[in-house]
Amino acid sequence: MKDKSYRSHLHVAMVYFLVAAILGLLLRFYAILGFNFNYKFVVHGHSHIALLGWVYVALTTLLHFCFLEKKKSNRTYKRIFWCTQATLVGMLFSFPFQGYALFSIVFSTLFLIVSYVYVHHFWKNIDPKYKHSKGLKCVKAALIYMVISSLGPWTLGAIMNSIGPNSIWYRLAIYFYLHFQYNGWMILALLGLFLFVWEQYGLKISKKTFVRLFLSLNVGITFTFFLSTLWTNPSFWYYTLAGIGAIAQLYAFACLWRIIKHRLSELSMSKMQSSLLMSVIILVSIKIVLQLLTVLPYFSNMAATILDLTIGYLHLTFLGVISIGLFFLMDYLKLFRISQKSYLWYMLGFILTEILIFYKGLAAWQHWSLIKGQTIALAVFSLLIIVGLSFMLVQNWRKSWPLHNDPA
Repeated sequence: MKDKSYRSHLHVAMVYFLVAAILGLLLRFYAILGFNFNYKFVVHGHSHIALLGWVYVALTTLLHFCFLEKKKSNRTYKRIFWCTQATLVGMLFSFPFQGYALFSIVFSTLFLIVSYVYVHHFWKNIDPKYKHSKGLKCVKAALIYMVISSLGPWTLGAIMNSIGPNSIWYRLAIYFYLHFQYNGWMILALLGLFLFVWEQYGLKISKKTFVRLFLSLNVGITFTFFLSTLWTNPSFWYYTLAGIGAIAQLYAFACLWRIIKHRLSELSMSKMQSSLLMSVIILVSIKIVLQLLTVLPYFSNMAATILDLTIGYLHLTFLGVISIGLFFLMDYLKLFRISQKSYLWYMLGFILTEILIFYKGLAAWQHWSLIKGQTIALAVFSLLIIVGLSFMLVQNWRKSWPLHNDPA
């Protein structure tokens, strides 16, 4: 498969991101303009296209580009890619109109099956020259977490038919899925891709250091799931396990920072790429601090009862850590360029909306008055994200960027 195909696949992923952002904008304007659609149905469409259209397609494209033996795997990969698109388009045209119903459930189920096929395909076609890659070890673990996360959706049907959607198990199944998607599959896959880039420049990590990093990462991913259960007021041991996970994650990223901080300049990054990477590092740091705070019962109860704080955290992780991490890798590998202008629009929209969302949550906590016109401001600032994404797509369609040689 030629580099041009990878670029086109990333264009497809970015179109999904734009569509998800537009659906999100409709949700922001719902109360202002009195739109006549089912709010919850559009939320389902927005979240599925964001997670599975944008992030899944972008990550699987980058993983194939970096790690797989191309001559053996290209034909099968293309079939998997287009089968994935069929399921995504099906979800896009069913979830916003019917929510969880026959067609949306069929397409989301088919997506899960196709994702399992992708994992099997990836495992079978790894380029032998990368078999000792530390980045590959992280990616393999990420794919396992992706499969594990799918247990959440599989159990939802049984929960709805037996104890109903109002039970704590329904919410826990969703949190299980989101946790292992965000923290297991997505962030660990991004780290694996970053380590792949690191290794391509001959920058080595000792076996002992990597084992320590890898184990603490996986302990952190596994045990921080218990942060998602603290709203049920469980026993002391759940708080203990959640605390172990949060500390392990802090240790893992502190370990990673010690490894890379003095050698980042050796990656020969542009100013734009340096800005993207530093943005990710800052946002990961904020994410880890928030996780540590929510180990404490007072803050875990606050996060569980004030919806805006949860939404702000999820957007911090998704629009910040994960999406900007993907921007960095796509630009660094010269498959999709991120210009300063487009990124500034995106970042401005991201920061302003995060400030308003977290302020609303903090206002509910501290009984502050809301900012006048907050709902309208949040909708308008969300539009800036769409402007940034639109600029990215238009600039990449119009300009033929020089490409790296295929790493494989």
